[in-house]
Amino acid sequence: MMLNLLPTVILLPFTGVLVDKLHRVKLMMTSDLIQGFLAILITILVLSDHLSMVWLWGYAIVTGTMSAVFQPAYSALRQQVFTPDIRGAANSLTQLGMQGMRLIGPSIGGVLISLFTAAIVFGIDGLTFIISFIFLLFIKVACATKRVKPTGKLENQPRLKTFGKDLLGGFVELKKHAWLWVTISAFAIINVCTSGVVVVILPWLINVHYEYSSSIYGLVVSASGVGSLIGGLLFGLKKTWRHRGILAYLGMSLEALSLFLMVEISWVPGLLMVIALGGMGSMFFGIIWETSLQELVPEEAFGRVVSLDILGSIGLMPLGYLFTGWLAEVIGGVKTSILLASVMTVIIMAALSIPAVRRFE
Repeated sequence: MMLNLLPTVILLPFTGVLVDKLHRVKLMMTSDLIQGFLAILITILVLSDHLSMVWLWGYAIVTGTMSAVFQPAYSALRQQVFTPDIRGAANSLTQLGMQGMRLIGPSIGGVLISLFTAAIVFGIDGLTFIISFIFLLFIKVACATKRVKPTGKLENQPRLKTFGKDLLGGFVELKKHAWLWVTISAFAIINVCTSGVVVVILPWLINVHYEYSSSIYGLVVSASGVGSLIGGLLFGLKKTWRHRGILAYLGMSLEALSLFLMVEISWVPGLLMVIALGGMGSMFFGIIWETSLQELVPEEAFGRVVSLDILGSIGLMPLGYLFTGWLAEVIGGVKTSILLASVMTVIIMAALSIPAVRRFE
């Protein structure tokens, strides 16, 4: 898992430049082909009894690298395709689709593994990348880079210096909008709090602290997805939302509230409702955030900005998981969840204390 995430964290600032310089659809197609080929290769290696951990380590590194290319390209492509008149509804549908797949994807994987073997399922996964490649063939968009013929001193600048300016372009764009850089900074910590609780504390809470079966844990995870689906549907019903800065952080306040309440409510229906409420609030924030990026960031710089956004979201997660596990052993899982929810609440309040965040429409 570390080898899979590390290349993504390291390469995101650089791949953002590539996304803004090269054709985004072609980058995604290349990523799909490489990941599809590797997944099918794993199947072949298992069936021929040649698979070793070295191959799996290599698989993790390459797929992590391709993720650093695909994700910012995919986000930037949505900005190109989702024109302002359909942007709100299109982002809602995209998030609904993602949440739907997160709900049924693990179940499909479990069924396939029970019917076949893990090796065969790797091959099936490889075919899904090929299907994605075929869909991308139907998307016709231009390269986002504005073609300006260099003149004067600009033409004689060293390539390394020019690349350095391109690399800093994302930071320059972020500085123009307090809403963007404040929120990315805030979520570098908020994501550590939420993911730490959900990934580390929640399984322990359900299976050990409340002594429920794994099926209840599955219901709880599904409840979050259901809440997200409801949030996406509600958001998509209205074409224009006002006071989006306040609304987005109120959504994350619901997520923080769910982290507080889930360690106090052991009644299963109540627990499911609390988790669903958090999922709904998180979805509201997610749609507002993606739409705001598409509105504020120019097309030719979007790849670099969204790469910094993804980097801020996942950069501290590996350390966050480690810290959450350590803290839970020291003070207990319940206190850890309350502490992380408290930190999250403080950061939300600090962000809302900034006028530019509150006034974002």
